[in-house]
Amino acid sequence: MTIVGPDRLDEVVEALNAGRIVAIPTDTVYGLAARANDADAVRGLGELKGRAAKQPVAVLFDDVRDIDAYVRPTNAFVRLSAFWPGPLTLIVPVRHASARRFLATDEGTVGVRQPADDLARAVLRRVGGVLAVTSANFTGEPPATTAQEVAAAFGPALLVLDGGPRAAQAASTVVDVTDDEPRILREGPLTAADLGIAANEG
Repeated sequence: MTIVGPDRLDEVVEALNAGRIVAIPTDTVYGLAARANDADAVRGLGELKGRAAKQPVAVLFDDVRDIDAYVRPTNAFVRLSAFWPGPLTLIVPVRHASARRFLATDEGTVGVRQPADDLARAVLRRVGGVLAVTSANFTGEPPATTAQEVAAAFGPALLVLDGGPRAAQAASTVVDVTDDEPRILREGPLTAADLGIAANEG
C-alpha cells in the first residue's frame, strides 16, 4: 500500500532518511520530498517529475534557523519572512557552495518556504528541519491536491503521506528577494497587494 496516514509517520521518516523520495502534504498542494542534503535524492526529484536537469527545487523548513546554512538573507527577505508560515516561497542567495552544487540555480539562488501545515512541519522536524520539495505532478500537469491523485500519477512505488485534500488548489507565491526590491515571479495564494509589493516591484 503506497498511501499511509499520520499514524505511520515513522515509515515516511525512515524512507526519507534512507534516501527515498516520498510525497507529503503541504499547506498548498502535495509535494515530492527528499532530504535536502542528499544530492542523489534531490536529483531524483527532477527525474521523477520529468523536469530538465538543474531545474531547482524549494527547501521547506520547520524553523527559520534550520536554513541558516542555506541562505544569505537580504532586507527584502527579512521583511517578507513575516508572512511565514504560509504559501510564500522566497528566492534568496545561497550561502554555501555545498548547497550550490545541487540545490541552487546557476545564478546561485535557492527558494525557501515555511509551510503552515502541522503534518508537514512534523515530518520536517523528524528529519532535521529541512527537505527539498517540489509539487507532486509531472511537468506541465496541475499539482496534486489529494494523496489519491499523487498515487494515481506516480504508482505504487511512491510512498504517500495522506493529510487529506489540500484547500489552496495552487502552488505557493514565489518572490525573488535576492536584492532589496522584491519581484513576484509566480503569483499564488498571496498576491502583490497581500505582500505589500508595489506593481513596479513585481
